[in-house]
Amino acid sequence: MSIPESLINEAMKSGIDIIDLISKALNLDPSERSKAHLELAENFLRDGMELIDRDPVQASEKLYKAAEEAIKAMAVALGLDEARTAEAQWRWAATLLFDAVDSISSRLNNREIRLWWRAAWFLHVEGFHEARLRPRQVREDVEYVEDIVKLARSIVK
Repeated sequence: MSIPESLINEAMKSGIDIIDLISKALNLDPSERSKAHLELAENFLRDGMELIDRDPVQASEKLYKAAEEAIKAMAVALGLDEARTAEAQWRWAATLLFDAVDSISSRLNNREIRLWWRAAWFLHVEGFHEARLRPRQVREDVEYVEDIVKLARSIVK
């Protein structure tokens, strides 16, 4: 059985986090939730890299989504307050993601993640929403998204 795309699109438009929604309904533990977010991050990363030359706008959004899901994975795995707030609200607002990045940075004593996240945010805004980036420019920020996903992988697994 697959979930109708129209339902997924409506949930996404409303800002509802599908992983958290299903995880909550299934009463999954944080370890399983963080693995689901990581799997999604890895899928978005792969898809985004494949799209860079053909469609830099969609590539930018997929790469941003990879970073976003990796941040969620780490927040859940580390038991951060931001993950609990997102679960209670059924959504991850941008401010909550930025707060989670700050908390992850503090917890891991890793200031670089803040810069990596800002590169992903730049892809989201300038590459996707504003459609201003060329393939070469998108490709230059891929390494930062990869770094976020690698860090998430090391924490979740």
